[in-house]
Amino acid sequence: MSKSNFTRRGVMKTGAVTSAGLMLPTYLRAENHTGFTNAPQGDTVKFGFNVPQTGPYADEGLDELRAQELAVEHLNGIGDGGMLNTFSSKVLDGTGVLGKKVEFVTGDTQTKSDVARASAQSMIQKDGCIMITGGSSSGVAIAVQGLCQEAGVIFMAGLTHSNDTTGKDRKRNGFRHFFNAYMSAAALTPVLEKVYGTDRRAYHLTADYTWGWSQQESMAASTEAIGWETVQNVLTPVGAGDFSSYIAPVLNSGADILVLNHYGGDMVNSLTQAIQFGLKDKQVNGKNFEIIVPLYSELMAAGAGSNIQGVYGSMNWNWQLQDAGTAAFTKSFGEKYGFPPSGAAHSCYVQTLLYADAVTRAGSFNPCAVVEALEDFDFDGMGNGPTSYRGADHQCFKDVLVMKGTEAPTSAYDTLEIVEVTPRAQVEYDSEHPMFAGGDLGACNPGA
Repeated sequence: MSKSNFTRRGVMKTGAVTSAGLMLPTYLRAENHTGFTNAPQGDTVKFGFNVPQTGPYADEGLDELRAQELAVEHLNGIGDGGMLNTFSSKVLDGTGVLGKKVEFVTGDTQTKSDVARASAQSMIQKDGCIMITGGSSSGVAIAVQGLCQEAGVIFMAGLTHSNDTTGKDRKRNGFRHFFNAYMSAAALTPVLEKVYGTDRRAYHLTADYTWGWSQQESMAASTEAIGWETVQNVLTPVGAGDFSSYIAPVLNSGADILVLNHYGGDMVNSLTQAIQFGLKDKQVNGKNFEIIVPLYSELMAAGAGSNIQGVYGSMNWNWQLQDAGTAAFTKSFGEKYGFPPSGAAHSCYVQTLLYADAVTRAGSFNPCAVVEALEDFDFDGMGNGPTSYRGADHQCFKDVLVMKGTEAPTSAYDTLEIVEVTPRAQVEYDSEHPMFAGGDLGACNPGA
């Protein structure tokens, strides 16, 4: 089956036989179109957008919300259609989803797992949401993904970069379009080897939760494989604000590279304070001291200002890409909000459309129908090149960007430049790779 036919391998693994003797996929069986959690009634369907609107990741969360609102407009036929015009699947036509107008409710996760879970639970039980998407923290994503699995709704993860989301904590009702820590390390390390060589001593400051742990593990394993030494790994609390007490010891550690496994406002603060301590002006072991930020966003770069110049990292997507999907989304978002979209915005926009597309292809809102429609689904035209949702773990595979802080930005929006588009083959791995082992998708849960 070709991509133009919206390939979804393995669709015939279960089903029923028609009077004509044909095997139907499970999701096309009539009895599977009713009897599930929050089955839409009337002429509307409701999505839940659960994002950090306050807290250390609020900038990313608010941009996610902008993109989610734009996606709903496009699904309902408002505006220019954005990526509906470039998406390889052509079943979405601006008339809502299966003839129902899309509505939405929002929640503030505060980048706290318990708050996010309570917010999502209210969306499901009180508001009748059939799908939850969003989040800018892997701890939040894992908690909400678990809740959605229990409740029988689909979770389309927003920003979640921990290996665990589609590793040991993977769930059948959850899907991740965003890349992960392993992919960042696999894309970034070959570039770091070319630029900084193989004889380096790295000091890691790491956000103390599931994302930071897996980001540090991935970067340490990848860089040690090319000869780097990991001098120290120090865990830091999310939202610490003042990182000076963690940065001071770096000066006497013998390290010549600082790896900041931080995100959002924490990265802005820790990088800014590292520069204020003069790390970038020092020479250690006969080498210029360098700083690496493995996971970047445009919003973080803007917050860090000139401190970001020359600093390497990775991204899932960037508005400066030249493909048709990126151009369409950037145009729609820019005309609505007055500035380019962030990678956070892109992920949540795409996840909203991918869910709507899967429902439409399946002909049902039943979460088990959606799962079947998304597993091993190949698509293009969404800004990342040819992309696949792997059925074994519900992880998306696509190209990964290596970025660097622009030395001489011309505006507030070109603070990062694309160094390399790493082909997806370089970042792919077996679903039972040791960093991802131990997880079990389990069975789809349709809920009620």
